[in-house]
Amino acid sequence: MSSQKTEAVTNRIFTIPNVISFIRLCMVPVYMVLLLNGYDLLATFMFALAAGTDWIDGQLARRTNCVSKLGQLLDPAVDRILMSCGVIGLMLVGRLPIWIVVVVLGRDLMLLVGGAYLLKRYHERVAVIYPGKVATTFLFVGFAGLLLNMPLIGGLGWFEAFWLPGFGSEACSWGIWFVYAGLLIGLFTTLYYVLAGYRKMQKARRLEAKGRVR
Repeated sequence: MSSQKTEAVTNRIFTIPNVISFIRLCMVPVYMVLLLNGYDLLATFMFALAAGTDWIDGQLARRTNCVSKLGQLLDPAVDRILMSCGVIGLMLVGRLPIWIVVVVLGRDLMLLVGGAYLLKRYHERVAVIYPGKVATTFLFVGFAGLLLNMPLIGGLGWFEAFWLPGFGSEACSWGIWFVYAGLLIGLFTTLYYVLAGYRKMQKARRLEAKGRVR
């Protein structure tokens, strides 16, 4: 049985990955202003740049041994903020059904509140898994496609439903299919996070009970 390699975590604040995460955070309001003023191409570029640097700061943190406590909180927080502003912006310009906005924001809120409770009450956290990153990547790519809004492709023509673009006959952005794929993968990863958090909570409770008995 091989031992799992653990990453050293530092208390440093001013690391290169953390600076990149902060710059990504500053890109979010710029993206919103560009989108709401009709600059689709520039908004797409800003959103894609902010989403793409998520991979860069993560790789830098691991390869340069700069994984920090702040970075472990800041990086996923910026992802959530970018995701939230992405769906809200697309809804405001009429390119994303409101149910997708509710699902994405509701999932993020649930995981955020649950993770904060688990950390505060039991000092435990559930690590992000690779399929979760894949789901986020699919959503980001899909949002970028919807932002660009070109080229438009024909729908499947299965049934007409304004809340399910792509399944009717009306042409839509190719990005919607990446959004659907990201939502589907995100459903399974959410179930994993909930179950993993529950197990960690139960384990912490058992340890607390043993401590009281002693």
